[in-house]
Amino acid sequence: MKTIFLRAAPTAAVLLLACASAMAQSAALIPSTPTPAAPSYADSDALGVAMEGWAYPYPLQTLQFELQGQPVRMMYMDVQPANPNGKTALLFHGKNFGSDYWANTLKVLSAQGYRVIAPDQIGFGKSSKPEMRYTFELLGANTVRLLDQLKVEKVAVIANSMGGMLGVHFARRNPERVTALVLENPLGLEDYKLSIPPQATDNLVKLEMAQTPTSYRNFLKSYFPHWTPQTERLVEVFARVQKSGEYPRFARVSALTYQMIDEGGIYSELPKLKLPVLLAIGQLDRTVFGRRFAPAEVVKPLGNFPVLGRAAQQLIPGAKLVEFEGVGHVPHMEVPEKFHAAVLEFLQEQK
Repeated sequence: MKTIFLRAAPTAAVLLLACASAMAQSAALIPSTPTPAAPSYADSDALGVAMEGWAYPYPLQTLQFELQGQPVRMMYMDVQPANPNGKTALLFHGKNFGSDYWANTLKVLSAQGYRVIAPDQIGFGKSSKPEMRYTFELLGANTVRLLDQLKVEKVAVIANSMGGMLGVHFARRNPERVTALVLENPLGLEDYKLSIPPQATDNLVKLEMAQTPTSYRNFLKSYFPHWTPQTERLVEVFARVQKSGEYPRFARVSALTYQMIDEGGIYSELPKLKLPVLLAIGQLDRTVFGRRFAPAEVVKPLGNFPVLGRAAQQLIPGAKLVEFEGVGHVPHMEVPEKFHAAVLEFLQEQK
């Protein structure tokens, strides 16, 4: 048997090589399909910094007021349910988003009876973008002003990315108004100041001005493991705003809100939260605020959201943790059914 096996092996190998060669020759005759080029948006219309003409999923309303001596407009969606359950949800977006990326969440929560309020914070989305010092305290005060205008006393806050940092500051400063807090891959679960050096605002502006649709797409792909037409829309809106003559102001405001994140850490605030908290964490997320400004060996251990989520659960009294496998920085866009099921279950547990 051994001798037969040894003699047969070369024959089998020859046959396999012949088959492989024939398949390769056949494949060479079939024209390859080129990978479609990523859109450049070179022929697209420009968008102003207020994103005029960019569609939102629900009608927008306006709150006008004065901020640091400047008139501003805060744009927001206020979605009323067909069958109200008497509760209101407030959505906080991330730094690189407007409230339109909450489209599915607005639809699902309102269908379950929640009134859902989704503002574009001042400096973001369709709201005014004044050049001023931004702080989470300022954004929180603006949100209180909005809730007072709408005569809404209590809200459950659902917050993603930078919005998670705002959510923590908002809950700490307004504990009587926040019934529950959902932190969806929030920034700030580690102390960035220990590793990321501070940056001059002018240098940040230069980096913003040097962005291209390609570089911005590559940046966003670090958020989203699976690229879709929905995520490509985020590149489109950036590319079209960049074509506007107002883009330099957009870039400066982006730099100023970077400084807000740098200055407004929440790590020390987590143990002080005294309300129901749900940590909703995509397990593939490796987002590090200011990653480019530190050496690779310093950044390498940072942004490990599976570890950060579990550590935060230990820091926040009574916190609940839901982990989403194979998901990045924005679970509500990547796995909306799973995310909304977890959020609704959590909210329904609250009396």
